Amino acid sequence: MPASVKSRTLIAGAAVPLLAAACLTGCAEKSKDGAEDGGVNVAAGDTACKVSDTTFPAGHVELHVENTGSKVTEVYVYAPGDRIVTERENIGPGTKADITTEIKAGSYEIACKPGMKGDGIRQKVTASGKGGTEKRDPKLDAAVASYRKYVQQQADETVPAAQKFADAVKDGDVEGAKKNYAVSRIGWERTEPVAESFGDIDPKVDVRADGVEEGQKWTGWHKLEKSLWEEKKISAADKKVADRLMTDLKDWQKRVGKAEITPTSMANGAKELLDEVATGKVTGEEERYSHTDLVDFEANVQGAQKAYDLLKPVAAKKDPELAKELDKQFTAIGKLLDEHRDGETFVSYDSVGKSERKKLADGVNSLAEPLSRLAAAVAA
Repeated sequence: MPASVKSRTLIAGAAVPLLAAACLTGCAEKSKDGAEDGGVNVAAGDTACKVSDTTFPAGHVELHVENTGSKVTEVYVYAPGDRIVTERENIGPGTKADITTEIKAGSYEIACKPGMKGDGIRQKVTASGKGGTEKRDPKLDAAVASYRKYVQQQADETVPAAQKFADAVKDGDVEGAKKNYAVSRIGWERTEPVAESFGDIDPKVDVRADGVEEGQKWTGWHKLEKSLWEEKKISAADKKVADRLMTDLKDWQKRVGKAEITPTSMANGAKELLDEVATGKVTGEEERYSHTDLVDFEANVQGAQKAYDLLKPVAAKKDPELAKELDKQFTAIGKLLDEHRDGETFVSYDSVGKSERKKLADGVNSLAEPLSRLAAAVAA
């Protein structure tokens, strides 16, 4: 996950631009200071977050974001309780991007986070009307239902795998814990956008050292990873962290089935998973002590492909060229990963040279671009 602490609640977007809020299908007239397609522009600066429209129709929304500042930024749409409706990370200075999402009627906040830290600069907005209640393609309903089962299955499989890891930690078995560490994270990594939708769980289980905010105690997988690989020992405090990890993962397991999932959130979540790869796995930052980044990398790609495969019947009908390109790029990234396999797992990422890392990064970028257009292809 990114270094900054996240609270996500839906299946969020992914890595470049994001927010603004917009209009229902058929509502294309330009509002005051708004985008010509009826969408809402967001100018995300270093000291301001300017939104062109603070009231807009609920339903399918076209979001347009421009980073007008000097820092890399993130933009979020928050529902009450800081539940994330959608978000986009790593929006570089001077860059723009669009995203299609679904927003129900209600009150929200749009937050810009220059430097990708803190609670962000927030603007209150309102979505009104009955948009989003119209009947959609039954194939999309089937895709959502199948994906909901998939994320629950991943959570159900993660808990026992994590229990083996936690038990080894509590037994003081350093080598046993190392063996089970990466495996215990696969289900989480496959469904990370949904898994992180519960903001009170993600910071407890998956935050890195540089993502711990003031007043927060560092717990979770990466705290234990540091002890196992860098300190090479397990303390009494680590054993308590292992117990806490299991408590939090079981909480997630019980709640994940209640996450709000839509076709566009599935598509945006697939893109977000690729952004997780680009910003954390390819760089080696995510698993900086264990160097098991390629295991996470593959899990992120698998989760993204699962969402795409379920949406493909509709996407291929609406945009056959996009589906063709996505099929091609998913195959290509799989082949790149295969080059680094070591038996049933992968080589240690610190053994992967700069040129090979660049190939992986290029492969991720080649997939991320068409994947960023999937949400628009499945919007009703």
